[in-house]
Amino acid sequence: MSLAFLFPGQGSQVKGMGTDVFHRYPELIEQANQELGYSLSDLCLEDAKEQLSQTQFTQPALFLVSFLEGKAKIDDGQIPDVAAGHSVGEFAALALAGCVSFLDGLRMVSKRGNIMSQVTGGGMAAVIGMEVEKIQSTLEQIGAEQVDLANFNSPGQVVISGPAAQIKTTLIPLKDAGARMVVPLKVSGAFHSRMMEEPAREFGKFLEEIRFSSPQFPVYSNVEAAPYSNGDAIAPLLVRQIHSSVRWTELITQMRKDGASEFLECGPGKVLTKLLKQIP
Repeated sequence: MSLAFLFPGQGSQVKGMGTDVFHRYPELIEQANQELGYSLSDLCLEDAKEQLSQTQFTQPALFLVSFLEGKAKIDDGQIPDVAAGHSVGEFAALALAGCVSFLDGLRMVSKRGNIMSQVTGGGMAAVIGMEVEKIQSTLEQIGAEQVDLANFNSPGQVVISGPAAQIKTTLIPLKDAGARMVVPLKVSGAFHSRMMEEPAREFGKFLEEIRFSSPQFPVYSNVEAAPYSNGDAIAPLLVRQIHSSVRWTELITQMRKDGASEFLECGPGKVLTKLLKQIP
């Protein structure tokens, strides 16, 4: 039996997350708070200023909780054979696999969140119960040429991303074309779309300061739906990940082909656990 750790992305955050693990790692909590210059732990637990849904805060908060939940499982004897994370969740997977230090992982997601939050005017929507080819053809028919297919979450769930005005024009046509549901997402930007190409370039410059090591266990890339080959492959793929599709369905399928038979979600919520049931 091969054990896989999975780490969720944005949308999984919830006030009170981290309650079960923060008390176990006070030194890491203090390091995180000092690094960022504000109490990340208080943000996760209390969210007094209602900032948890803002990208620049969401990403480091999710990293902290997901990393510590994964570390707690490892410290309790559950050692993963492989790991993957959905979008920003990939950073927790890489840090736990020893590719970067905890603080470098935190610095990366903080920078990533900040630069992604600066791109305004974008939106996303989940298209439920519609084949990829039909989604693509419908977008072409209605002239939504700036809308990209962002997340292939399961065979029955694809997320589209692009300018908010164009996303709005797709909702009714996609429903009329056969989608069971089209749900606008509560996000602040068009993540994993071409609108993120400039943030990706800026992030690439930032990553020149980070040293990556080869993973101690395989970590699967969102971009390639396959394990990172070595430490040198990490930075270029993390840059591409910002504006490329999350190939989650292919990734999970490949993990299973490679022997993964048990999956543990490390982080708030059970979004990825639910998606597993939708991926044959």
